[in-house]
Amino acid sequence: MSEEIDSDCPTDSPKKGPTLSTSTSSFEALDPHDPNLSRLANNLFSKTSDYLYGELTSTLDDYKLLENMNKATITKYSDMKHIALNVGKSILELNDKCDSLLPLLQQIDQVEDSVTKLEQAAYKLDVYSKRLEAKFRNLEKR
Repeated sequence: MSEEIDSDCPTDSPKKGPTLSTSTSSFEALDPHDPNLSRLANNLFSKTSDYLYGELTSTLDDYKLLENMNKATITKYSDMKHIALNVGKSILELNDKCDSLLPLLQQIDQVEDSVTKLEQAAYKLDVYSKRLEAKFRNLEKR
């Protein structure tokens, strides 16, 4: 299997031919480099650096967002805790007031029962007095 090498390809090194090599030992520090290859390598490293920076920055932003959400949640739960404590205190105060008013409410119920009985007695007395009056008129007419 033979490969054709295109001599017009810009990735060919003028000194050694094609620059794509599978060997990593072909780089010599004092050997002049292909400027196109150096530019492409720099571009690759720059783009890779930008990509990795963007990935890390987005991850950092996600963590900051989560941190802010956690802080907001902590604040909200703290507020809800204070509200619940205040509601609990108010319920206890209302229960104490209700307990202190209970004897008075019982007295009011007793007074209401007495008034109802007095009202019934007054109606009965009214009916009886009307009958007596009617009898008296009958006797007066005779």
